[in-house]
Amino acid sequence: MIRLLCALFLAMLALPVQAQQNALLDKAIAAATRTFERALPQMGASTMGVDNAAYADALKARRFHSARTGNVRDVIFVIEDSEKGSCAKFAAYVAGVSNSEAAHLFICPQFFTPGADLLRETTILHEMVHVVAGTDECQAMAYTAQIQMLATGSYVPVAKYWKENGCAGSRYRLPD
Repeated sequence: MIRLLCALFLAMLALPVQAQQNALLDKAIAAATRTFERALPQMGASTMGVDNAAYADALKARRFHSARTGNVRDVIFVIEDSEKGSCAKFAAYVAGVSNSEAAHLFICPQFFTPGADLLRETTILHEMVHVVAGTDECQAMAYTAQIQMLATGSYVPVAKYWKENGCAGSRYRLPD
């Protein structure tokens, strides 16, 4: 009985944190959607190998038709509470794209760093490229930068990450 009461108490304490995290995630998705929608009129059907209609559906409806797999896929957001595995290095990551009906977009603890609204928006824009188009980091960074540039006239600097991933030698380019 005491264990049950302790578990219930801990669960009640976690609710405000979960609510705050869900609110920050929703805010980031809304900001990413606004940025994408501002850029979309200047983009064609496909940009850097990313199907813009599928990307829009994944971002806004969390469900899209995957040209890579030929089926409809759901996008499921999973909030992680541990900084282990991929969360030790990233603010978010995508898994399950090639072998399931859903792409799981895992949100890591550092995503919720106070004052990091632009990082959260950029992370959502970036990870949605992986959801729709695959694992190429250079593609995801260049596409995200292009969306931000078209929408706002600037993009979040990614020079260090660009260099670490050898993107200078890739077919993708950052906006001027």
